Amino acid sequence: MGSIDLTAATWRKSSHSNQDGGACLEVADDFAPVVPVRDSKNPHGPALTFAAAGWTSFVSAVKSGDLTA
Repeated sequence: MGSIDLTAATWRKSSHSNQDGGACLEVADDFAPVVPVRDSKNPHGPALTFAAAGWTSFVSAVKSGDLTA
């Protein structure tokens, strides 16, 4: 897969990000079949892209408590 131009991406912050600026994850929609993810504290830094199916599985596992620290 080639590089994806994210300059016009609309980012949304995770609903689980805290209000004081820490632990903030942002995702951009409308880039099927991938999900771009970045650190909101570093908006000009790199973004990671995940296969949409893999991202969905990850989010489901987090929500169900299957992943622990």
